[in-house]
Amino acid sequence: MRPVIRPLIHQRGAALLTAMLTVALVATLASAALWQQWRQVEIEIAERGRSQTAWMMTGALDWTRLILREDALSSQGAAADHLGEPWALPVQESKLSTFLSQDQQWREGDAEVFLSGQITDAQSRMNVMNLLQDGQISAHALARFAALFERLGLPLGELQTLSQQLQASWQANKAGQAPPGTQDTNSPGAAPLLPQQTAQLVWLGLSPGTLAALQAHITLLPEATPVNLNTASAEVLSAVLPGLDLASARQAVTQRQRGHWASLNAAQEALGSRGRLLDDKQHSVQSRYFEVQGRMRIDNVVQQETALVQREGGQVRMLWRVRSPQLRLDAPLQ
Repeated sequence: MRPVIRPLIHQRGAALLTAMLTVALVATLASAALWQQWRQVEIEIAERGRSQTAWMMTGALDWTRLILREDALSSQGAAADHLGEPWALPVQESKLSTFLSQDQQWREGDAEVFLSGQITDAQSRMNVMNLLQDGQISAHALARFAALFERLGLPLGELQTLSQQLQASWQANKAGQAPPGTQDTNSPGAAPLLPQQTAQLVWLGLSPGTLAALQAHITLLPEATPVNLNTASAEVLSAVLPGLDLASARQAVTQRQRGHWASLNAAQEALGSRGRLLDDKQHSVQSRYFEVQGRMRIDNVVQQETALVQREGGQVRMLWRVRSPQLRLDAPLQ
């Protein structure tokens, strides 16, 4: 009987091995299917989150446009723009549910959504486009920017490069060589790209360190604009008003906080002898361009956007809108 038993033992071993391989194969296939299903769910959740964030951020930006519109309508375009107005007050991080009506209260299980943002007067900064006048470098504007560079301890060589590259880019786009941002800079003799945002000024020769130091004091608008004396920083005031040193500019800012300047004449009186140098083409107490920064946090995911809007009378239109990459916090903020 032994010759008969041995084949049976070998057959049982082969059957057990086959069963184990089958179980391993089924487990592998099940794991792969489960992973694919989990991946699809995660993708769907991420896409839904991005879509919801985009819609809510659009609503927040529309809200800021409404604030600017109401500000213009209430004053009928005649009042000065200053830092004591409602649009200038930043919105600290607040739960979105606090802005909902009574019948749309937050329900248990909904994601916690927090909104914050701020409107900044773009004309409180020195406009890089002022460096050009009829396609040529403006000596007066170049002197004002040189004063700002000196206040901040930045190399004047980069300012010369910036103005020259800006002129070449503007002339190339004016001649219809290519739409802004589409030129091939690898081609021999190609003009540099024409920036639309201050972060893109590195295209024109500014180093990242110089740009970081200038970020709070300069802007890039579609046209030449005057500086709003009611919202400008002390550094900008000292640069756009010849003969005004930084200490005197800081005193002017302190004086301005007690009461804004309703007109250029009021600013002239407040600034004394230096006020005689005010020019309505270079200085103003009103603004047409504003920068809107919005930040939305859903649980531990943060989305930030920046937009430039132009206000003409009662109309506020968006010129561009930039969305920063999403950030994921290590743990939800409390």
